[in-house]
Amino acid sequence: MTGQLQTSETAPAGAQRGKAAAAVIVTVLLWASAFVAIRGIGETLSPGPMALIRIAVAAASLTILVLIRYRGSAPVPRNRRTLTLIAVYAVLWLAGYTVVLNAAERHIDAGTAALLVNIAPLLIAFGAGLFLGEGYPKALVAGSVVALGGLSIIALGSSGERDWLGAVLCLLAAVLYAAGVLVQKAALRGGLDGTIAIWLGCLIATAALLPWTPQLIAELQTAPVGAILASVYLGLFPTAIGFTTWAYALHRMPAGRLSTASYAVPVVSILLSWLLLAEIPTAYGLIGGAICLVGVAIARRSGN
Repeated sequence: MTGQLQTSETAPAGAQRGKAAAAVIVTVLLWASAFVAIRGIGETLSPGPMALIRIAVAAASLTILVLIRYRGSAPVPRNRRTLTLIAVYAVLWLAGYTVVLNAAERHIDAGTAALLVNIAPLLIAFGAGLFLGEGYPKALVAGSVVALGGLSIIALGSSGERDWLGAVLCLLAAVLYAAGVLVQKAALRGGLDGTIAIWLGCLIATAALLPWTPQLIAELQTAPVGAILASVYLGLFPTAIGFTTWAYALHRMPAGRLSTASYAVPVVSILLSWLLLAEIPTAYGLIGGAICLVGVAIARRSGN
């Protein structure tokens, strides 16, 4: 009887872990493809307009999903603190990060961009220490030193002002990414549904990006069909689906542990960039990026 009870009690937990793991895999694949898609259409659409169409498509598709799932009565939170947190991560992550990353990939290849942005888990660990009282263990400090060494190597391979600007923008994107994860985690702690969280976030981010509407309209008039379809892909898959699966996993896993899954994003991005764009990072970028990820992995040994 005891064995039967243990089996029935642990099965749901095992199923939940399996669903969370599947959500992480989907997120990694879709986010990796986003770096390549952004790079591919970066010369057609400017950073702001590209972000606007991406987030607007995500908001529209998520609105349809929410209406179907909740039959027109979505459980929108009424708590002012929760709504404020949603607005903050919407502006920082969904709007700000997207614009900055789009700008960065006009100056730097998709693989190197993915490597640099994935310094974010290290920043998340520091943020958890600063804002969540988790402290700064030795592994975190050691990992930071290693990661900074990797950044120095990438900097050595920068061949001009465009490379430097791209690297700086990628690091800024990583800061916005990390801040968004920490704020989103705080919002989800109150029991907020992950789908509702990302839906409201996309609506708010779309509103924040509306000043780029005239420029978007002008650029769409001359943009090739392929670039427009790629922009729609960015909104539907890496954003609407990718951020929803991320929120699902984040609701069921510690932020620090989940952030380690992003180590796989640069690897997949480099492979896709090589296959679809015939583009790979420089040797400095690959070596430095690998060292950065080793530093992040060391630092995360101190985390959740």
